[in-house]
Amino acid sequence: MSTVRVLIVDDDPLVRAGLSMILSGDDEVSVVGQATDGAEVPAAVARHRPDVVLMDIRMPGVDGLAATETLRRQSGAPEVLVLTTFDADEFVLRALRAGASGFLLKDTPPGQIRDAVLRVAHGEAALSPSITRQLIAHVAAGRPPDRERDRAEDLLATLSAREREVALAIAQGRSNAEISTELHMSVATVKAHVSRVLTKLDLNNRVQVALLVHDAGLA
Repeated sequence: MSTVRVLIVDDDPLVRAGLSMILSGDDEVSVVGQATDGAEVPAAVARHRPDVVLMDIRMPGVDGLAATETLRRQSGAPEVLVLTTFDADEFVLRALRAGASGFLLKDTPPGQIRDAVLRVAHGEAALSPSITRQLIAHVAAGRPPDRERDRAEDLLATLSAREREVALAIAQGRSNAEISTELHMSVATVKAHVSRVLTKLDLNNRVQVALLVHDAGLA
């Protein structure tokens, strides 16, 4: 991939300036635009064509969660990396189910923010340690509502046996290389299976696959 194009969305001008300074000093990242409210995101994305949107949650007007849900429903949408001071469970799960590929707190060190931008641009997930702990706690909390479980089981039933194995491995946090070793297939084949899994399940990223597997009671 060429230089990763980033759109920064935050209502605080100091935060936008700080993130722009952090990311602009990297040869692999280019800040192509900024927005101050979720309502501005569709037009800004159309104008700047970013690969990754750094999205704040709490903003006046349209918040970052609603903006993420709207954006990720569009064909060819950029990846979304949520960056916020709030780490409440409902924010985390709603953002990830909406299609965000990562969720970082604003006190994340600059180098880790830059690394997270690059990871989500390449199709990986990026979660801060505290957010990962919350997801583990969520999974450990037990059985989801029957309606969610039935929906998840029906969706996973559309997968082939091999695709199901890949989905379960994704839910266990395996990388493509680890899935390749575990299931005895090439990395290219793993990538093809992952792509088919996302298409069949109508999902945007690996995090959503993991959440769906959990909802089905298979994690």
